[in-house]
Amino acid sequence: MIFGFLKSPSLSPRQRRLQGTQLFRSLKPLEIKFVDGLMHERRYLPDEIIFDEGEEGQALYLVMGGRVRISRELHGKRQFVTDLEPGSFFGDLALLDNSPRSAQARALDACELAVFFRDDFLALMETDAVIGYKISLALARHIGQRMRLQIDGRAHVEAL
Repeated sequence: MIFGFLKSPSLSPRQRRLQGTQLFRSLKPLEIKFVDGLMHERRYLPDEIIFDEGEEGQALYLVMGGRVRISRELHGKRQFVTDLEPGSFFGDLALLDNSPRSAQARALDACELAVFFRDDFLALMETDAVIGYKISLALARHIGQRMRLQIDGRAHVEAL
């Protein structure tokens, strides 16, 4: 085939799942393969704590399989925030700074997570600015969307 070099490289099932997430959706197949090489796989048992509120954040987590519950401590009681399904990600602020985690993440089922450590993300920013830019833009959009939802939620509650 004369134009074989134009064909996109085939992606593994894991790489296709990564590309299906909001965080990596804009990446080309070769970029996905590169980022996949930076990801670490972690497995958690049902009810196992992934990270606790107040811990230093060092990584972002992508849910590849299973479900994760996010909750916060409020007035001495655990408050439900959300349940995350495959394709979701959490802990995103840890890529940007090392402030304490604002919530607890716990596996609801047996979970498979892809972990993207801050140090790997920062190294990526230095070695491949295009990929770093695409991921940073997706992070900024995600954080902005979450902030708008929080503001809209407060406005709705105050209106009642």
